[in-house]
Amino acid sequence: MEYGKDYKKIPALSTASGSTYEAAPGVLVKTVQIANVFLIQDLMVKDSWFLVDAGMPGSADAIISFSEEVLPKGVIPKAIILTHGHFDHVGAIIELVQKWNIPVYAHQLEIPYLTGKKDYPEGSTLPEGIMAKLSPYYPNESINLGEHVSELPPDGTIPFLRGWRWLHTPGHTEGHISLFREEDRVMIAGDAFVTVRQESLYHVLIQDKEIHGPPQYFTFEWEKAKDSVIKLQELKPSVSITGHGKAMEGAELEDGLRELVLRWEEIAVPDRRQNM
Repeated sequence: MEYGKDYKKIPALSTASGSTYEAAPGVLVKTVQIANVFLIQDLMVKDSWFLVDAGMPGSADAIISFSEEVLPKGVIPKAIILTHGHFDHVGAIIELVQKWNIPVYAHQLEIPYLTGKKDYPEGSTLPEGIMAKLSPYYPNESINLGEHVSELPPDGTIPFLRGWRWLHTPGHTEGHISLFREEDRVMIAGDAFVTVRQESLYHVLIQDKEIHGPPQYFTFEWEKAKDSVIKLQELKPSVSITGHGKAMEGAELEDGLRELVLRWEEIAVPDRRQNM
């Protein structure tokens, strides 16, 4: 296994970095710098937990400590589920696989980016905001997990995890997925939409809650991204946790998603006139 040649730590922080909280029963959230990782539980099986996403580069120790602090003694995640393969969601995955010797699952269309076959586009400087302007310096080369990564089953199930299903929510990446627990309508949206203005250093630092589309600097298929948000909105989630920002629930979430869809071009899509 190996990371891309451009793999490096990114010196970005937020006021939420290091925080841990329970967003819903059996859904634990850890913020590492500016990205979230999740431990989710199969509520029908004692001590059956799964890690969703693998954080920022260099975050392995923080994620391992998170697991050891919140899970029963001796319990480790049964697998890692990736919403997608961007650097801030796979930053510690090789160390975690080596530590725990567990499988990784991702959408079929994301596998080339996780097996060294296909690189993501470089970040776009088109959006306003310092985080966007720095995006060409973010890692975009594929990592190679070799035989340690497998395709998720096409029927929406997740191996060994009951009560949850995955949904294909492309736009931010080809094989982006979100997770949904039907019983209580809990959603992990990944970066299909986020709850902080990710392009702005100020908003990333203070982590104020506001629903936005996927991070603009790494999103290139905006019509698909909108269709994915509509798909998630139609599920009427009670709680949603995203790859960046704090959990949102209830009327705040419902109203925010409706506003995002209605004003998609204004809220989500970067203004292309800036480069004209």
